[in-house]
This record gives sequence, structure tokens and C-alpha cells, in this order.
Amino acid sequence: MGKATRESYGEALVELGEKYSNLVVLDADLSGATKTNGFAKKYPERFFNIGIAEQDMMGTAAGLALGGKIPFASTFAVFASGRAYDQIRNTICYGKINVKIGATHAGITVGEDGATHQALEDIGMMRALPNMTVLYPCDDYQTRWMIEEAIKLNGPVYVRLTRAKTDDVYKIGTEFELGKGVQHGNGTDATIIATGVTVGEALAAQRDLIAKGMDVRVIDIHTIKPIDKEIILKAARETKRIITVEDHSIIGGLGSAVCEVLCEEYPVKVTRMGIKDEFGQSGKWQELLAHYKIDRTSIVEELLRN
Repeated sequence: MGKATRESYGEALVELGEKYSNLVVLDADLSGATKTNGFAKKYPERFFNIGIAEQDMMGTAAGLALGGKIPFASTFAVFASGRAYDQIRNTICYGKINVKIGATHAGITVGEDGATHQALEDIGMMRALPNMTVLYPCDDYQTRWMIEEAIKLNGPVYVRLTRAKTDDVYKIGTEFELGKGVQHGNGTDATIIATGVTVGEALAAQRDLIAKGMDVRVIDIHTIKPIDKEIILKAARETKRIITVEDHSIIGGLGSAVCEVLCEEYPVKVTRMGIKDEFGQSGKWQELLAHYKIDRTSIVEELLRN
């Protein structure tokens, strides 16, 4: 088992703090959980605990950005996207202010904290905002790469991060590009499009399906906005079936984004696997993946059923 991407986020900030002297970090009194406490210890003069005041944190981050800093505003995804939505919309995105949002504890894998802390609609909220880039890494290495890319990008960025520890997917040195998905395999029977924590589940399902005689490809959409239309259209043309898998509501998330591309340019049937218009619940995160049918076994069953 690898690291939780929130841990990778915290470590990346510490490493990049030396490279980027104008990097600053803000937190809404959750630095132990968001893992920004490492940055606070090493660079105390560049760390700001705003307290339980997420709206103020976003406004302060915007002010720091206008002053030439590169701020990462950090809190749980449910608070970042929901409680501070107005400030993100009108203070950050409207003016295309260079603020980065590190949204940890996203999705169903928050686990035992339950529905109130499981952000299942944040991707939909953030990708609907003009000027916002939406990123969701799947493992340690990809997260570290992504945080630096967010720093290099001029404009608002929302990075979705998870609490649960997940397996490493990529080797050190793997090359990525913002806005470009990563294809695993060239199977033509089906395509599994996944993001974040479900990438590992999709790849495990791919191995199981190949063993059962079904040749499938997996696409990791780490950049949800702007989405990679080319790789999605290629998969639709070359494979017999498309399914999307996400730890997010099927309304407004990855599945919706994929369907928007296909219905406009190459209409095909898409099966969306995710949270079906309901809140989460408390439980062990692995059991919740199975309950909401977005785990390895459920993906295999779905593709073998039809």
C-alpha cells in the first residue's frame, strides 16, 4: 500500500518551498489532517493558519496572489468547495486570480467520518467555474508532479486529494501532461475511464478481465478540466463499450464530463459507475467502494454482465 495523496501533497509543498520562494500555504485549522503542518514547521513565516474560516482563507489567498505570492489554500474538500464556494467563484475565478486549492479528504474514501465530510459533488461544482482547472491525482508520484504543475500554471487550480492510502500506480520518472489522459493497454472490448482513487481499482479490474478473456483498456483522466477529448473519442471509436468509474456523484463528475464530450462529437452508450444521487455513509473506505459498486469486483461484474 502506498501513501494517501494528502500525504504526498504535504511532502511536495515542503520540497517545493525551497524551489519557489514565493510559495505560501494557508490552512483552515486542519494542518494535521491536510498534512500542511510539515510546511508550517519548515517555513513558519510563509504559513498562515486562518482558523475555521474557509471563506476568509480564500479571500486572503486571493490577496496574497495579487501581491505576487503563489498560495495553496488547504482544507477538506467538502469545506473548500461548499463552504467557500462564493469566494472561489467571485473572488478567485472571476478575476482569474492565481490561487491553488488543496482539497483533501475528498470522495467516499473519507470513510468513517461519514456523509457530512464526504465531498461527492465538488468536481461538478469546481469544473462549472470559468477559469478553474480541476485535477485529481491517483498516487504519490502523480500528486508530486501535479503540485508543481499547479504552481507553474497561472490561474485558479483545484486539486482533489484523498484520505485513504492507495497503491502506487506510476513509477518515478513517468511523464505526464496536464490536460492529457494516460492510457493503459490497447484493448478493444471495452474502455474503463477512471480518475483518482478509482484508477487503481480500474487497473486491478483490467487484470482480472484479461484473465477472463476480455481485453480492455484503462484511461486515467487526472485532469478533469480541461478534459482530454482526443483520448476519449479515440476510445469510443476503437472499443465496444465505455464505462466511467469515480468516487463522486455521477451527476456533474467524471462521467458527466465524458458524456458531454461524446454526445456532442461521437454519440455512444456510456455506463457511469459512481455515487447515484445520494449521500455517503460511515464505514471503512474499502467497504464503501464495494457498497457503492466502484471497486475492482464491481467493475469486473459490470463488464461481464453485458
